[in-house]
Amino acid sequence: MNETKTQLEDLNVIVSGQGGDGSLTVVNILADILRTYGLKVYTERDVLSRIKGGITAANLRAFNGDRLCIGSQIDLLVAFDQLAVSKYAFRLNEKSIVIYDSSVGKLDNVKNLPPELRMIGVPLSRHAVKNFRRDIYKNSISFAVIGRVIGLDDEALKIAFKKQFGKRGKQMLESNLQALEIGFELAEAVELFKEPGLHKVGDLGVNKDERQMLITGNEATALGFAAAGGKFFAGYPITPSTEVMEWCVQWLPKFGGLVKQTEDEISAINMAIGSALTGTRTMTATCGPGIALMQEGIGQLGMGEIPVVIVDAQRSGPSTGMPTKPEQSDFNLMVYGGAGDFPRVVLAPGHPEDCFHISALATNICEKYQLPVFIALDQGLSQNTATVPPLSLDDVKIDRGKRMTRDTLAKMEVYKRYEFTDDGVSPFSPPGTPGGMSLVTGNEHDEFGLVSVDPVNRIRQVEKRAKKLETLRPELPKAVSYGVETAEIGFIGVGMTYGVILEAMDILAESDIYTQYHQLRTIHPMLEETAAFTNRCKVVFVLEYNAGAQLANIIISNGGNAKKIKNILRFDGVPMNSKDVVKEVFNYLGITEVNVA
Repeated sequence: MNETKTQLEDLNVIVSGQGGDGSLTVVNILADILRTYGLKVYTERDVLSRIKGGITAANLRAFNGDRLCIGSQIDLLVAFDQLAVSKYAFRLNEKSIVIYDSSVGKLDNVKNLPPELRMIGVPLSRHAVKNFRRDIYKNSISFAVIGRVIGLDDEALKIAFKKQFGKRGKQMLESNLQALEIGFELAEAVELFKEPGLHKVGDLGVNKDERQMLITGNEATALGFAAAGGKFFAGYPITPSTEVMEWCVQWLPKFGGLVKQTEDEISAINMAIGSALTGTRTMTATCGPGIALMQEGIGQLGMGEIPVVIVDAQRSGPSTGMPTKPEQSDFNLMVYGGAGDFPRVVLAPGHPEDCFHISALATNICEKYQLPVFIALDQGLSQNTATVPPLSLDDVKIDRGKRMTRDTLAKMEVYKRYEFTDDGVSPFSPPGTPGGMSLVTGNEHDEFGLVSVDPVNRIRQVEKRAKKLETLRPELPKAVSYGVETAEIGFIGVGMTYGVILEAMDILAESDIYTQYHQLRTIHPMLEETAAFTNRCKVVFVLEYNAGAQLANIIISNGGNAKKIKNILRFDGVPMNSKDVVKEVFNYLGITEVNVA
């Protein structure tokens, strides 16, 4: 490789082709390698709601710093299908490099390409079919070409392939390593290594003990649940929450847990209820359609004061909507859903590391205060991967609240499962504990669990349950603040808006426009700090993926200053871009001459 090439510190790659071409596999392997070079990595998928066909893509950003979002420009586009070049042409610039599959001929008739763009045709499919009789091996061939473009060590690629394919059998490994060698030969045949201006990735000198984990929000959420003593998961697979259950299937039994795949979401919530009633820490995960089906069961959690953690990996709705696309349109469903009044908690992580800690906290709060706790994810946060510092299970402390034992029950004159208390939390005894018998019903009940329609009892029980929200407030996760505390321009956003906001703030700072970010982590009951933030700023941009400004309206209903809130809404299934956010701020300030394209 040409040693005059500049050190790479920010790389944006798209690998695209027809659905089923394996773009995501290429990006996942590349992400793992770049992580070992000391770069922070973030990946994003753009897939259709079908198994095969249609133009799909996997995006990767590697950065010498924290960038939990995809960049607005593309440094390298690897196109297995020539239609992919047309689809992503608008994100290419004069410094971009396009590697396309030239098996069907030279790339023609692509409009709006920058004239300085470097186009490199490599017959990937032709060599895959010729050598392996299978088109899919073009992925491994392309990987060698990608490695040569960005200056990765050949041996590092081979090690990555051994890691990826070694467990799939000797033949699979040998075939992919052979494909890699073919890719090296093709790269030399097109004199790729002699091209000027190609990228170079060098070792950033990060110590091995400082290497990062590469994890999705779904995986981190499941890990946090296990770390907090979670022992049972019931769920039905549904995009984009499925990986929560997949992680639990693989790992929860190693922690002494159990996983059950049910026939639908109604069964999942009912099985979760049964598990939680035994005193077992329990989780389920779904998305909007599943939450809708669970509503009666969630109401039972409220009436029976039953603790279950519910993960809502939000996607584009309503109904089936666009199952593989991001949205944040279930906020109202989580905060207000269900028949009647009952307390619930809704927490919102911003990134995978946050998912781990909030999931563990949710598991504690859930049991300690005997109510349902929602974790509001979204498709991007759920399924996109990011590098995070190593997560330690030992850092999580377990708090089981007023859980009764044989000894504590023996000291009680009488055990009342739904006893009126000053803090709203009644004692709980797992079934089978001597002296801890109780009744559970979906009806209103007295302190013993017996059905009651007495008006006085009804008022006291509703007020007792509601009191929990005030009692638990000090334990709710506070917002994290970024930026300049005295800045007049503020941002609020959760989930996959996190990285977009932080990068937008950096871009604005380059123009001497200073901002601050209130990374909201508790949506309900909303903490007073959020309303205070809206009052402190001159204007607050609330970013969210829905058409109705659900999060902004919840903030306003909890004291937020409606006159200062400006909405940035997206509901087309396309992730937000930091430079689009910058343009919104420029428009507000009346700035038109600055180019942020």
